[in-house]
Amino acid sequence: MNTIYLDNAATTPIDSDVIITITEVMKEVYGNPSSTHQFGRKAKTVVEEARKSIAKHFNVTASEIVFTAGGSEADNLILRNAVENLQVKHIISSKIEHHAVLHTIEAIANEFDVKVSYVNLNKKGEVDYKHLEELLEQSSEKTLVSLMYINNELGNILDIKKVCSLCTEYNALFHSDTVQAIGHYPIDLQETPIDFMVASAHKFHGPKGVGFAIFKKGFGIKPLLIGGEQERGARAGTENVHNIAGMQKALDIAIANLDKDAKYISELKKYFIDELNDLDIDIHFNGCSADPDKGSYIILNVRLPKDLPMFLFNLDLKGIAASGGSACQSGSNKGSHVLNTILSQSEANKTSVRFSFSKFITKEELDYTIEIIKGLV
Repeated sequence: MNTIYLDNAATTPIDSDVIITITEVMKEVYGNPSSTHQFGRKAKTVVEEARKSIAKHFNVTASEIVFTAGGSEADNLILRNAVENLQVKHIISSKIEHHAVLHTIEAIANEFDVKVSYVNLNKKGEVDYKHLEELLEQSSEKTLVSLMYINNELGNILDIKKVCSLCTEYNALFHSDTVQAIGHYPIDLQETPIDFMVASAHKFHGPKGVGFAIFKKGFGIKPLLIGGEQERGARAGTENVHNIAGMQKALDIAIANLDKDAKYISELKKYFIDELNDLDIDIHFNGCSADPDKGSYIILNVRLPKDLPMFLFNLDLKGIAASGGSACQSGSNKGSHVLNTILSQSEANKTSVRFSFSKFITKEELDYTIEIIKGLV
């Protein structure tokens, strides 16, 4: 049976060169980075070289990088620091953020005297920038805007430069969950001055369980995890040395091949869209996922003509992996909070499937997938 992986927004296969790097570090660099002897110093060197390399990709200093266990921890670290350490009293976000942001904001609002506002969205899930400006203009307290660069379900691309400009104009801080963008889109933080952003290595063919947060220089950081002075006091716990090295390698590969991979994947996605449209089935594309200018080339969210509760299961039986939304919501009976926000109830009740692509996908695999979809729908 063919096995086809079309759930790359959930996680990506690890690049073979990354596996080699991780294996070599696990074998040869087993010291604790906090130890002062030669084994510890060797491990510390690996961690700090990775920090410097990653920082260069975003045009920031190494001191602005904090290694974490992934994007969710990084979002938590940033949002809590904004309120507890930087005295933010007003958070502006959207109802279609990743739950690492939405649920953290809800928890913070229950713990602290913080106002939360949600920016309006249109029927495709795009931010109403005029409303965002109105919210910023009306805010008299220290404000943080938290909007994701690329939506993990819809693939919608935020106009990041416009948001940066608005935040600068109204003296607000800007946090962006950039998990779906890093390794796929170039980000220069001198040209696009995002104050805080996050990454998760397994979204760009690196290992799971490792990521980083970027804090603009000058912001102090209070740790979420207490118990040690690792990460310059920003995060207690022995650094995940081999996975940090693997993350560095994965990011180096992704950025070196960014234009080539983007072109290849974009062409495959367009082909897949064209083939779906040729099926003569009442298929719609959620959000901006089918728009090459407004949507990520990685993500396509397809709404089928009716509710097909066994659709994903039947795809899986045929060897095809896809998602009904974000992987974090697997097992939920509430459906996608993103689609429930932007669609009418009747449309949200129809089966929607997120297909997400990578450099490892082939045209032949998409042809097989189209045939299976045709048979199931």
